[in-house]
Amino acid sequence: MAKAMMLPVLLSFLLLPFSSMALTQDFCVADLSCSDTPAGYPCKASVGAGDFSYHGLAAAGNTSNIIKAAVTPAFVGQFPGVNGLGISAARLDIAVGGVVPFHTHPAASELLFVTQGTVAAGFISSSSNTVFTKTLYAGDIMVFPQGLLHYQYNAGQSTAVALVAFSGPNPGLQITDYALFANNLPSAIVEKVTFLDDAQVKKLKSVLGGSG
Repeated sequence: MAKAMMLPVLLSFLLLPFSSMALTQDFCVADLSCSDTPAGYPCKASVGAGDFSYHGLAAAGNTSNIIKAAVTPAFVGQFPGVNGLGISAARLDIAVGGVVPFHTHPAASELLFVTQGTVAAGFISSSSNTVFTKTLYAGDIMVFPQGLLHYQYNAGQSTAVALVAFSGPNPGLQITDYALFANNLPSAIVEKVTFLDDAQVKKLKSVLGGSG
């Protein structure tokens, strides 16, 4: 009986510091001179209005690359004001024929809002490998649950632009193609775990800058 009564008391003491911080601290602008931690960056001592605004998404990203697409982030590293707030943003520019290959954001869900052009997008569930796809037009939004493989590509005849919101200040980004073929993992291992033949693996490594 005594042990059962101690549990809620213990939990109350464990939660007290977090609830107290939430009640007494309005924000914690990141001090980027310090290291990031699982709890976020430490707070900067002196802040101003400029810490809570960011102009970095105003300009189009450079789509002169192999995927003909650009992601311009406004994560905590670029926009310190989002530190600890559970949000961040990005701009997505996709030229005609461009694609953002399968990728994941391990630390956040994504909400994509198309502002210009046509974007085909989809994600795959982890439990049943069910595919959810949609063609999006200006004014449409689509959500991509945290950690799930998803993609976007330009399905129109003009440049597509989208604004993206994330449910974390540093959502992370891992593009599957680059993870597999832009590294020094020996080709023989890549072939074994992907069921691709040697020529295809070496071709992709060559295109994406991998070795081995």
